[in-house]
Amino acid sequence: MESLVSIITPSYNCQDFISETISSVLSQTYKNWEMIIVDDCSSDQSVQTINTFIQSDSRIKLIFNDINEGAAVSRNKAIDQARGKYIAFLDSDDLWRQDKLEKQIQYMEENDIALSYTSYELINETGKRLNKIIIPSEKLAYKDILKENQIACLTAIYNCHIIGKVHMPLIRKRQDYGLWLSILKKIPSAYRAPGVSALYRVRSNSISSNKINLLKYNFKLFNEYEELSKLNSLKYVVWNIYRRLKK
Repeated sequence: MESLVSIITPSYNCQDFISETISSVLSQTYKNWEMIIVDDCSSDQSVQTINTFIQSDSRIKLIFNDINEGAAVSRNKAIDQARGKYIAFLDSDDLWRQDKLEKQIQYMEENDIALSYTSYELINETGKRLNKIIIPSEKLAYKDILKENQIACLTAIYNCHIIGKVHMPLIRKRQDYGLWLSILKKIPSAYRAPGVSALYRVRSNSISSNKINLLKYNFKLFNEYEELSKLNSLKYVVWNIYRRLKK
């Protein structure tokens, strides 16, 4: 019997993309999943769009924030509600290939893996492929992740029967980075599952598009949440810069 997978999706003003995102989940060859969407006070038509899908598939659930609280709070609220053995992440503008869950869960169960991730492809705002595939390292430990976050949120799945439910730090940016660091303090390594499982949408106005700000938040994450010294925090920020320049 397939293990239940809880898919965590924060949503805010995503009416242009959310239909395609949900459709990529509905098309999964792996069927035992629940999709928990947390709306962060959207002012567009995204809630109405989500409700259209809910009417035809009870596996999709919608939760509301009372005030705009950001992606970390939204994801954590969904994690609290999750019933699955596995926790997976998919943002409201990204897409999965149809065999993503089937292949990745099979890989994790066959190899008793607590945290896995995959390669992924880049698309633009209109969904056009950018002919670029990001291939992370086959194996990542805590110190590897400090030097560079190679785990894309839309590809990650963790087994909460092995490590328990782990939440994201309540920071504006890099909360997924913080989650991988927290998990990798509990387990020796995370592993790359075979294949290219997802499509990451590159958006010009997204939080992650400002690389300088991301480095500032990396320092904050290392210093305040990982409790590294300012010197070590700066060292790992420099490592992140170096890794980006090498690509």
